[in-house]
Amino acid sequence: MSVESVTDAAAAPTASQAEAPGEREVALPVMLLLALAVGIVAGLGAIALKYLITFIVNLTFYGGLGLGLDLNAYGPPSPWGAGIILVPVVGGLIVVWLVRNFAPEARGSGVPQVMYAIYHDNGDVRGRVAVVKSLASAISIGTGASVGREGPIIQIGSSFGSAFARKLRLVRHQKITLLAAGAGAGIAATFNTPLGGVLFASEVLLPEVSARTFLPVGVATATATYVYSLALGVDAAFIVPLGGLPQVEAVSGVVLLLAALLGVVMGFATFALIKLLAASEDWFAATKLNPYWQNVVGMTIVGVTGYLFLLVTGHYHVYSAGYATIQDVLDGGYTSALLLLALFLGKLLATCASLGSGASGGVFTPSLFMGAALGGAVGALGMAVAPDAGISVETFAVLGMGAMIGGATSAAMTAIVMIFEMTRDYQIVLPLVLAVAFAMGTRRWLIVTDVYTNNLKRQGRAVPTDRTTNMFLVQPVTEVMATNFEILPGAMKVSDALKQLDVETSRVILTDGGRISGFVRFGTIPYRADRFTTQTLADIGSTEFILASTQHNLNTVVTRMNRRSRSYAIVVKEVRGLPRPEDIAGIISREEIAQAVVQNHYG
Repeated sequence: MSVESVTDAAAAPTASQAEAPGEREVALPVMLLLALAVGIVAGLGAIALKYLITFIVNLTFYGGLGLGLDLNAYGPPSPWGAGIILVPVVGGLIVVWLVRNFAPEARGSGVPQVMYAIYHDNGDVRGRVAVVKSLASAISIGTGASVGREGPIIQIGSSFGSAFARKLRLVRHQKITLLAAGAGAGIAATFNTPLGGVLFASEVLLPEVSARTFLPVGVATATATYVYSLALGVDAAFIVPLGGLPQVEAVSGVVLLLAALLGVVMGFATFALIKLLAASEDWFAATKLNPYWQNVVGMTIVGVTGYLFLLVTGHYHVYSAGYATIQDVLDGGYTSALLLLALFLGKLLATCASLGSGASGGVFTPSLFMGAALGGAVGALGMAVAPDAGISVETFAVLGMGAMIGGATSAAMTAIVMIFEMTRDYQIVLPLVLAVAFAMGTRRWLIVTDVYTNNLKRQGRAVPTDRTTNMFLVQPVTEVMATNFEILPGAMKVSDALKQLDVETSRVILTDGGRISGFVRFGTIPYRADRFTTQTLADIGSTEFILASTQHNLNTVVTRMNRRSRSYAIVVKEVRGLPRPEDIAGIISREEIAQAVVQNHYG
């Protein structure tokens, strides 16, 4: 008989010690089926959001009804003339009303709210968030606020995944897995990049990466991408021309050197984005205006900036997500370093004004815009300095997109893989890795938090900035357990036990005949002489323990302790039948678990 089965028979939890009523853990195949459903909904949600945005753009910019607008191409100037400045203002007022009255967590980009739910709110995202976020973000983007649709679809997908898991009363880790699966599926469908969606969920959202989390996320992202591609085609969000770098020769050293330099530049750019977003929120709050007037000020800045770009260049550029401008830069439509730098600064201003004054939408696509513009500017300067080195504006715009995303979000692998999925150009991988690595390293040197975690830290809701696969959990229990224990009969008087124990350090394991019956940790029990002179060890002992084997690793023990709501694990040698007191090898409490965590990270 195994130790686990003995535990179940000898130390079954009481009703008060068990998990919450109705809470259950389903098998991995069932989780994969649930992830399939989440992926279908996320894919349909991404389709619906895109069409809703298109409808609102047609209505507010051109006064028409229809769904036939290509967001990756420039539209004609609005017939409203200078009146277009008021469109973001009016749209923003509606957004503020929706958010304040129905779902305050729908404000902003959405990703920090999802991260907060994972780390601080038991993985719970309200179902109504999906509806409010969809409408609020579609109005923000459709009326010109400088935000993207990836943040909303991440929050929409996570909302459905969380609500689905709550309806089925799944345990916390499976609820978080479905939440992350919905978020990853949303971003995968939005950009038609299934690998990027999996990695985004893994790098940004999941507290741990293992088969039980990675596989459901993979199923959800693949499903969402397939659903989206059936309706809107298999092309990625941006069409990137191939051949920016030589296909048969090794990438030149000049290109690699400039890619590394671009990474450093992007590191400072992402630092500026993070700090200016925070400063913008602080500035609007410091005005003491109510949220509606804050929005009027912020959206007026956006409206004026976009209209000035129209007068100078013929296009609004900084309005909405800016897909058309990104596509134009990637197509080689801009070669002036000065104009590209102006596009970067204009988008930075419009994004900070939008999110600081209460818009609902993501920062991912604006970061792609800024990365393409600033990367293109570096490429243009590189062409001027080394015209024969194989440098091009288009190539460095692509590298800039990856570097900006990697530096801003701390999702380096996501940035690299998503850009590769968009370009399908293997030659770009080497300079892309360099650019992303230098961007993220430079930003981390300047500020540890990223565009998502900085917001939470400022609110006093910090999440880990370094999320790992929890390697300390694979340690054998024999490396973690405490061995300073005494084995005493439960019938012994407490006063007699105190004469032979070091109460500050010793753990006492209790026996009842040949059976392990409980434990006492004197250091956790308030000393009362009147009680301890009359009571036995069994009277003050606890039965909240599990039996674990010396063959187990820490992950197994912690998982079983959590499921059974126990505070201690008594570790015994692997034996046949019921373990006896002489088989005890050690004990694991929360103190040993905490010490293992500290040693793993700082030892």
